[in-house]
Amino acid sequence: MNPASDRIERKILLKVPRSQVWRALANAEAFGQWFGVALEGKRFVAGEWTQGQITYPGYEHLLWNVLVERVEPERVFSFRWHPYAVEPDTDYSQEPTTLVKFELQDMDEGTLLTVVESGFDHIPQSRRLKAFRMDSRGWDEQMSNIEEFLKTNTQTHERQGG
Repeated sequence: MNPASDRIERKILLKVPRSQVWRALANAEAFGQWFGVALEGKRFVAGEWTQGQITYPGYEHLLWNVLVERVEPERVFSFRWHPYAVEPDTDYSQEPTTLVKFELQDMDEGTLLTVVESGFDHIPQSRRLKAFRMDSRGWDEQMSNIEEFLKTNTQTHERQGG
């Protein structure tokens, strides 16, 4: 296993309390709002699959499908999925999955969110590099998305009287 090719890691300091970051991650509807998936009425439960229609422009024809692995309140949220599974006529179900793990840590200025997606070395070689590159780019964007979501929701919450 080559750590450089097997895992993607992103960190962002979010200037809100851990409880707010946790809600944006563990509440499926909130997660869907910033991640770009329709998850109204859904929940994240360890050991269960969660599915929703992707709402990200250009990918609306795809179903987002994850197996929730860990839900440790205000600490760790993780799931397994098929990375960059974007070809509607391809059956990815027999392929290995990657593990996406979100970890929260208190910092003086807010909450440090670390996201690690690992397991790319097990993805079929024919699509491994593309999946790694696209997910790497995707996590850059998603870190901005959650930051913007938290800023907007914090401001709205404060305007409504806390």
